Amino acid sequence: MPRPKKWRKVCCMPENASFGPLDNKKNGPDTVFMIVEEFETIRLIDLEGMTQEECATQMNVARTTVQRIYNDARKKLAMSLVEGSVLRIEGGDYKLCTRDERDFGCGKNRRCQQANPTVMNE
Repeated sequence: MPRPKKWRKVCCMPENASFGPLDNKKNGPDTVFMIVEEFETIRLIDLEGMTQEECATQMNVARTTVQRIYNDARKKLAMSLVEGSVLRIEGGDYKLCTRDERDFGCGKNRRCQQANPTVMNE
């Protein structure tokens, strides 16, 4: 029997879920898909200035998991920028944190969800 999936705690959904080049002259550019957990690691580590250990605590996962998610997210950002691809943020295995769970770094620079935690699984 496989190990049950551990949900990652995410405090903020992206306000914009699609990014791309303004002068796109290609027909049907390749799209790079980033999951919400990858967005959250970029937000916490790069924008909020957390360490990977602090990010892991915030997201309720192991530091090595955060490191893997963060590396995947950075690669996808680089691919989108260098290749001029559209970047879409969607899907993943996460729970939104509740108002009571918010602490350092949670929603400091972004609007947080005001509702009860929601489970997404795509």
